[in-house]
Amino acid sequence: MTADGFSKAPPPGARPDWTIDQGWDAYTPAEHRVWTTLYERQVRLLEGRAADPFLKGLEALDLHRAGIPDFRRINAELDRLTGWTVVAVPGLVPDDVFFDHLAARRFPAGQFIRAADELDYTEAPDIFHDVFGHVPMLTDPTFADYMQAYGKGGQRAGRMDRLHNLARLYWYTVEFGLMETPAGLRIYGAGIVSSKAESIFALDDPSPNRLGFDLERVMRTPYRIDDFQQTYFVIPSLQALLDASRRDFAPIYSRLETLPDVPIEAVLDSDAVITRGTQEYARNQPPP
Repeated sequence: MTADGFSKAPPPGARPDWTIDQGWDAYTPAEHRVWTTLYERQVRLLEGRAADPFLKGLEALDLHRAGIPDFRRINAELDRLTGWTVVAVPGLVPDDVFFDHLAARRFPAGQFIRAADELDYTEAPDIFHDVFGHVPMLTDPTFADYMQAYGKGGQRAGRMDRLHNLARLYWYTVEFGLMETPAGLRIYGAGIVSSKAESIFALDDPSPNRLGFDLERVMRTPYRIDDFQQTYFVIPSLQALLDASRRDFAPIYSRLETLPDVPIEAVLDSDAVITRGTQEYARNQPPP
């Protein structure tokens, strides 16, 4: 939940760390109904599609109670389980602020919710994407440690001018990651689980590539933010993801300085191919 190119000073009403009060009592009945509509639709769809840690996190936090969750309520259980808390922010925040929050086991979440006529798409991440999509996974101790490690890695990457490579890791895991399980591929990325259409596309459509996760490969692969993904990376387990994040990234960044990016739709000879996509969907879309 970062953005570049704006003032480093927090907006009026925000604290120096960019946090604000959630203002739960100010949500309207209509806004609570939007949450409930989105929640009920996604929960029906995600059974048999979402990874077990996500589904267990939904149950642990009881995100369906009383419409939009009150951060004060869910933080009590989240902190008990993994030491994380959710903090409200007014929107996208600077990279350094985002990484500092993650490194301290705080997840910054928008506190506004999309309009009733925008159920299927919102340009800026709202509370449904941030809380329904991201927070259940933070109840899992292994993933919670990965997110903290990512925040600490972001602090280092900024000093080494490699944020664009690290951002790809976040995109292809935290936002759009798939996991291999004994029951088949499952979703754990927030950008998928919070989207009705991409929850279906990511697992069922023949168009995208689904490739085995490789840290350097992911860091060399750009991504698109305006449509379905052309490639998904599949982790074998959350522990494998955490182990990858604990490597020293400095030698990797040094190698990446001399290596070209891999085109989004490409499949390399070295890739572990789970599904070689047709790329038909992407070919039929107008240029970005």
